[in-house]
Amino acid sequence: MPDPHYSPLLPWLYLKGVSTSDFKEALQALLGKDAPGLSANTISRLKAKWKFEMAAWKKRNLCGKHYVYFWADGLYCNVRMAEKQCLLIIIGVTEAGKKELVALEDGFRESELSWLSVLRDLRNRGLSQGPQLAVGDGALGFWKALAHIYPDTQWQRCWVHKTLNVLNKLPKSLQSKAKEQLQNIWMAPGMTEAKKNFNEFIKTYEAKYPKAAECLEKDRDVLLNFYSYPAEHWKHIRTTNPIESTFATVRLRTAKVRNCFSSRTVVTMAFQLCRCAEKRWQKINAVKKLAKVIDGVQFVDGVERIAA
Repeated sequence: MPDPHYSPLLPWLYLKGVSTSDFKEALQALLGKDAPGLSANTISRLKAKWKFEMAAWKKRNLCGKHYVYFWADGLYCNVRMAEKQCLLIIIGVTEAGKKELVALEDGFRESELSWLSVLRDLRNRGLSQGPQLAVGDGALGFWKALAHIYPDTQWQRCWVHKTLNVLNKLPKSLQSKAKEQLQNIWMAPGMTEAKKNFNEFIKTYEAKYPKAAECLEKDRDVLLNFYSYPAEHWKHIRTTNPIESTFATVRLRTAKVRNCFSSRTVVTMAFQLCRCAEKRWQKINAVKKLAKVIDGVQFVDGVERIAA
């Protein structure tokens, strides 16, 4: 078997579009001319091993697990036959503050049916309790499915996705200023100021650009839910950044090398890249406050409410 240090490189190279026969040359370019080569048979055995590992991971027992926060997103990739594959991804935070890959499935778009299958599978394998808060974009499929499987979970709409959605409905000449105004909402120190800035944005744009104002207004409640959680967690739960940053490599590779992968190859390689990245994920801030979130302690503007 090859040097274990190659393991993060191999799926990356494969997603880059490097063929099995060219791995030796690619590794020598990256690691130096003395890097040992990999035979086609070795690569084939590795790919089979990765598929086996992923299959075992997808069947793991989740009894006793509890995730305090979920980040969920759908990642679209280019695969063969001009089809557009959607990877459905969930990353969670454990009670100990550790980030873990919870689910990775290929689905049909970001439909409710696809997300129902993912969430139902988690529940059937023992994840009986849903997270306290789920963070995601505006894809209705996830939220509808979440309401069926984990109805007590609160929703937090991703501010990065929402900002892009709103800006797309404004002229380019106004986007820079509007982006700053949107940032003033989610960077406000408390709910009162956030609502004030929110209302000012609506008032500024609703007459001339009603679609932009409507895009923001319709998600008012689920955009501001993070204020009811510890302030130390806000940087983690306002966006789906853990997913975006981790899977940027997968998105980039499949976008550049069109029609070179089967859907199964993309899922397997994405899984391997994510498991490599998972080892470097940092814990969430203020880990001890996760227990308070689980216990239902109330937070107002990020600060624990002390009973009178």
